[in-house]
Amino acid sequence: MKAAKYFHPLAAVVVAAGAVLTAGCSSPSSEHEEQPMASTVTVEEAWANAADLGMAAVFGRFTNTGHHDAHMVSVSSPLSDWVEFHEVVGEGMENKTMQPKEGGITVPAGGSHELVPGGDHIMLMDLKRPLQPGEDVEVTVTFEDGSTLPVTAQIRDFPGAGEEYAGGGDTEAPHTNHG
Repeated sequence: MKAAKYFHPLAAVVVAAGAVLTAGCSSPSSEHEEQPMASTVTVEEAWANAADLGMAAVFGRFTNTGHHDAHMVSVSSPLSDWVEFHEVVGEGMENKTMQPKEGGITVPAGGSHELVPGGDHIMLMDLKRPLQPGEDVEVTVTFEDGSTLPVTAQIRDFPGAGEEYAGGGDTEAPHTNHG
């Protein structure tokens, strides 16, 4: 007895629908989760203050085009072995203090985070050489997922805002090399 071949048009529709649903399992949101944080962040208007020695700060606008927050956890530079994210806290010019920003900086999904004089910034301490106006300084930002973003900042003359440094030990002297 020979088996009869039977094809029902509804079976083709069911098979096609299953293929479409299976392909849909790779949703856009899961694709965004797999993107490295650094790939969705750009930096504009990056600059650093000139300094003979000691400390300098890096500023700029970080913009995140991704669908998830991008959390910057550390920063490095060939010009300094000691680089941190810092913030300025306090009210009024006399009460402003600069300190390390615990936990790093988050650039919100679809948003920006400004690094500005008198606010959040990248701090280069114990500079290995003077930073002259017109030159560039390189820093590398590392995100919590391990991805990195190189940043080139133009060095400019800037007198700073005269905040106090709230660090430990010998670094508690007044700090006027950045904003």
